[in-house]
Amino acid sequence: MDCTGSMATYIESAKNNIRAIVEEIVRSEKSDIRLALVEYRDHPPQDTTFVTRVHNFTNSVNEMKSWLDECRAEGGGDAPEAVADALHDVLNLSWRQEATRICILISDAPPHGLDPNGDNFPKGCPAGYDPLRLARDMAEHRITLYAIGVEPPIVRYRDFFMTIAYITGGQYVPMINAQLLAQVIIGGVREEITLERLMQNAEVDIAREIQRAEEDGVDDRETATRINRYFASRKTRTKQMRNKAGTTSKTAEECYAKCADMSEMASKFETVEVKEEENKEEMNYELDEEDMSFEQAKRIVQKAKGRK
Repeated sequence: MDCTGSMATYIESAKNNIRAIVEEIVRSEKSDIRLALVEYRDHPPQDTTFVTRVHNFTNSVNEMKSWLDECRAEGGGDAPEAVADALHDVLNLSWRQEATRICILISDAPPHGLDPNGDNFPKGCPAGYDPLRLARDMAEHRITLYAIGVEPPIVRYRDFFMTIAYITGGQYVPMINAQLLAQVIIGGVREEITLERLMQNAEVDIAREIQRAEEDGVDDRETATRINRYFASRKTRTKQMRNKAGTTSKTAEECYAKCADMSEMASKFETVEVKEEENKEEMNYELDEEDMSFEQAKRIVQKAKGRK
């Protein structure tokens, strides 16, 4: 979680809802949940408090609540923040071997090294961490990233956050109302638990379909079409969080996700024009149960290929 000065309402929302979030997931999915928290701000001299502050996994909701109670929205300097450092710390948490691993990134600012305008570290993270490489490492370690982008501040960099989520088989979720944070976390976690269970049950068949697609020389979209067809033939139903506004852009999927590192991405990066979008006030993230969607099939392909 970004803990710089502009994030106060989101920190408060997390504090106020963490217990309800955990209780709902445990009740509905019969899951044993562990929680961790990585707070991040920025590197000195932009911020002299901390770059990241790591709280490793706990089974205690009370302990997680105490960590959140200690969070303060302050600091930050230039526009970019220590996103890369936070992802590095997440990768190195004590994840359980067989767990469904989900990282929820809440941010309203880009990483260093993406856009030189207003960036005092235009060559990237001072510690040398690369967000694109870290996203691929997360995918390899079965960590699915949900990037919650606080809009409108994050809109210009939306495609970056879509890219790192897409690489891990996760989702970008646009957020304009901090009061909806709990709904997003619950919906996202429940959807991921569903997909992970499906992938475990159909692991051999998914691997076979991907291998055939590679032998046929088809791209990821065609591979996802085949995976979607496979599950449709079995009348598979999945939980799906409503997130049409977060659908991965063509630029993120077909350009940025193919970049080797942040340096290459920065050379191609174009900020998204900020536009007034209609019906944003009606946005919700309710959870539905429907036939597997093509977007979910695409995410399964990314997960499976990233874990090789």
